[in-house]
Amino acid sequence: MLKIVVLLKQTFDTEEKIIVNAGRVDEADAKFVINPYDEYALEEALRQRERLGGEVIAVTCGPERSQDALRTALAIGADEALRLDSSTLPEDGSAVAAALAAVIAPLTPDLLLAGLFAVDSGAGSVALQIAERLGLHHASSAVKLTLLSADEINALPADSVLQAASSSSAQRFALVERDIEGDTETVVIPLPALITAQQGLNEPRYPSLPGIMKAKRKPLRTVTAAELLSSGALEPADIEPRTARTELLPPPPRAAGKRLPGEPISQAAALVSLLREEAKLPL
Repeated sequence: MLKIVVLLKQTFDTEEKIIVNAGRVDEADAKFVINPYDEYALEEALRQRERLGGEVIAVTCGPERSQDALRTALAIGADEALRLDSSTLPEDGSAVAAALAAVIAPLTPDLLLAGLFAVDSGAGSVALQIAERLGLHHASSAVKLTLLSADEINALPADSVLQAASSSSAQRFALVERDIEGDTETVVIPLPALITAQQGLNEPRYPSLPGIMKAKRKPLRTVTAAELLSSGALEPADIEPRTARTELLPPPPRAAGKRLPGEPISQAAALVSLLREEAKLPL
């Protein structure tokens, strides 16, 4: 029986129009969804549970509206959900990772899954920082994941990939095929471990109507930073911000296109001139 924790983040939908006002995304008209890469992590958690049994717990750090993302995860199939209230935490990856690690530690997961990165910020370090804080092995950018027992690992043909596993006393291992910029690498790590999901790991499912109805009865609780501090699970120094966002700007508006008249030879000459003089490209 596996206990699998999935890290989710509610992000604005990058397929919709995003408006930036006074250095922040205008939430009034923004549509929020589960971070797409986290959808792969959730789907993989459900598939591993269906194969091996156990439970799936969805965890997020966010404001009250992020409960919608957790309700969606419950409707898709997660067994329970937990939200870390972000209202008193700084917008800093290190602080968020420390607080999430304090939330996850008592859950003692066998497997921690997360998306490769968040599409709203382009950052992907929080999950890895959590793994470091919890002392977990980790593998990133997984495109294939197989969980094997120690006996199954020992039955595989010996090669360099399995050498590290042979000396471990773990009872279960993750055989991970990971994306490495145009190629793949296969690694074996003992559980408990963190694995981050890359596009192509699976095809995420959608919530079903029965799942949506069941989600209303599944547990969803909220934890605050104050509770973690008062219990001693978190120290004030752990959530001191180490980074700060100074400004958030929308991309500059696109200039109008230009049509170059004339024959191909004159068009090519005009294009080179524009690239040199306007685009400032070193041709």
